[in-house]
Amino acid sequence: MKTIRALLLLCLVSLFFLQFGCKKPDDGSYVDPITLYEKVKGEWKLNDISQVDETAKVAGISPDEISLFSQFGFENLTLSLQVDEKNNPTTYSVSGDAPELFPNSGYWDLSASFPAANGTAPVINLYSDQAKTDLQAQLSVVSVPGAKTEMELKLTRKSGGVAFVSYNYKLTNVQ
Repeated sequence: MKTIRALLLLCLVSLFFLQFGCKKPDDGSYVDPITLYEKVKGEWKLNDISQVDETAKVAGISPDEISLFSQFGFENLTLSLQVDEKNNPTTYSVSGDAPELFPNSGYWDLSASFPAANGTAPVINLYSDQAKTDLQAQLSVVSVPGAKTEMELKLTRKSGGVAFVSYNYKLTNVQ
């Protein structure tokens, strides 16, 4: 009698696990992962720009950094990074009265669609042609927008492979 009860209990427990243990939870439908293009696209207004003397910085000479924001018309600079309906990069343009540190219009893309696992900064590549064969400049994305609609970019000038000056842009999304 005890073995029959134990066997019956074992069958009931087995049926319970078969009924409820194999169901896959419905957690919604699949959506594509968010790419860096979705985060950096749009209209960006400059909040600050600083020029860093990389040679002075390495040599320990002060000052090695100055703010250019209130000079040369940088107060009204905006950067527009356009994408198509599938968030593929198309064109970019810079507006305002500031001096041209990189071409004011052209085509763009990113070095990677997703953040790198090793933490290296993604790079915005700026091209003069739609085929993206004539690279004009590269902007490192120092700070990727996320919860805050702020982004930091860095343009570095080099001579013989050695950085001598860089420009740090702090931008806010205006859309």
